[in-house]
Amino acid sequence: MAEAADIQAMNFEKALAELETIVAKLESGRVDLEESIKIYERGEALRKHCEAKLAEAEARIEKITLSPQGKPTGVTKLDVE
Repeated sequence: MAEAADIQAMNFEKALAELETIVAKLESGRVDLEESIKIYERGEALRKHCEAKLAEAEARIEKITLSPQGKPTGVTKLDVE
């Protein structure tokens, strides 16, 4: 449970950096099976956390609307689809 709280407290960049480290360790093949399982599970939790952070960021992105004269008139939610 402490590990989940630890991940929830991470910002996106820190979580992504740790996830990249885990991927490199797993790809190297130099980690024993038990350790591989343990770090894979942490990597999965980090991946989910990063996806949630990205979704939060997407929800906050707005685009500036302009008048015909090119002056800012407000903001609307960015439609990325």
